[in-house]
Amino acid sequence: MGKLYIVPTPIGNLEDITLRALRILKEADYILAEDTRTTGNLLKHFSIDKKMIPHHLHNEHKTVQQIVERIKAGETIALVSDAGTPAISDPGFMLVRECIKNEIDVDCLPGPTAFVPALVNSGISCDSFVFYGFLPQKKGRQTKLKELVNENRTMIFYESPYRLIKALEEFEQYLGSTRKASVSREISKVFEETKRGTFPELVQYFSKKAIKGEIVIVVEGGNH
Repeated sequence: MGKLYIVPTPIGNLEDITLRALRILKEADYILAEDTRTTGNLLKHFSIDKKMIPHHLHNEHKTVQQIVERIKAGETIALVSDAGTPAISDPGFMLVRECIKNEIDVDCLPGPTAFVPALVNSGISCDSFVFYGFLPQKKGRQTKLKELVNENRTMIFYESPYRLIKALEEFEQYLGSTRKASVSREISKVFEETKRGTFPELVQYFSKKAIKGEIVIVVEGGNH
């Protein structure tokens, strides 16, 4: 029987990839990629010539069983997402779950993920935290925001640059205007930035500039 490797890839600076990740990508029979163009650029940079198969949110339901059968037949597969660790707000969970059901060995390499440096860099307590990922866009959003009022742990969210201001304004509405928060964007890239302050201060700051890049919002818990 083969094996499934979960391989984190850089979220910004390509130097963040590990030596072990490079070795696994070279040794795998093939690579499952969220976007073959993005992964192709990464492989080209490190002179890795490897067959890729698309594996993303739109096809993973249909392809999981086929991939499991290939691993059971002896193939070693490396799963990557566009950036960071697969299955963290990215495809991957379904395949890992199915491999475990079929008693296939799964090995997740340690590596880049955006929320950890954002949390540490926020200056907000790291002792106890909860990762929410992306909030629901429509259905269930208000319900989730109301639930956050009773959350005493540090909260971590992912957000689109197009919805950052709206999210900060909603956090202020539900959590109050004095709560400490931090917004990190373009982590590990040339224009990396972390801005700390209250929700009104953050809204004022980001309203005056063009917001680009993936966003991580860290919010102080209620018991502070």
